Amino acid sequence: MTDLAELIVGHAFTLLLLLARIGPVFALLPGLGESSAPMPLKAGLALSLSLLLLPVIEPLAPPRPDTETVLGLMIAAEIVNGLWFGWLVRVMTSSLPAAGQFIADFAGLSNVLQPSQDFGGQTTVVARLFEVAVPALVLSSGLYTVPLSALAGFYRLVPPGSALWAADSAALTAAAVAESFSLALRLASPFVLAAIAWNTAIGLIARLVPKLQIYFVALPGQIGLFLVLLGAIAAPLIVAWMEAMRAALGALPGAG
Repeated sequence: MTDLAELIVGHAFTLLLLLARIGPVFALLPGLGESSAPMPLKAGLALSLSLLLLPVIEPLAPPRPDTETVLGLMIAAEIVNGLWFGWLVRVMTSSLPAAGQFIADFAGLSNVLQPSQDFGGQTTVVARLFEVAVPALVLSSGLYTVPLSALAGFYRLVPPGSALWAADSAALTAAAVAESFSLALRLASPFVLAAIAWNTAIGLIARLVPKLQIYFVALPGQIGLFLVLLGAIAAPLIVAWMEAMRAALGALPGAG
């Protein structure tokens, strides 16, 4: 009876460590960690994945600590690991809304704002549209399986109860932020070129006709032109983002 009790307590200890890391990941993953998703659904998914990984991860688990202090430190380390991993994925996928923010700024739509979970109250309509599209794209394409697979492999790099190496995590964080910003700018590059050409043209018109209120005349045309351009390249832009995301998420720690 004592051996059975020890076995149950050992399984419960490993399951607790798994939940401490997987739970925060599910709170941040795009598609699964949206604020609109019901909390019982997130909790059920985190518990289900923890139970599935329990037989695989248990050999990597450390011995059960003798004191509550050590146990608390292990759980805290797992929570930090999960938050960092989930945040890393969300930073990568936020490149599409960031591109929408750039597009709206160049199109003259930066004064129309919507509240956003990631970008706060200063979010443009185009960025908000792309932000809503991210969970739909991630879930409908099966892209969500890539970070979940990487999460399972992440335990080989950082075993349960262990803390991240600060230097490695800082380097990966900086690289993820830089790549997300770079991808957002690349996606918005057609609008950058269009904005340069448009502003050059209206600048020449303003020099030729100084008395013309060029801003009020050009702004409706600018908005219309950029909306037509957005409609024309929206599909290729989404395809390019999906391909970039599949490559970026495939390079997560533990993937492959």
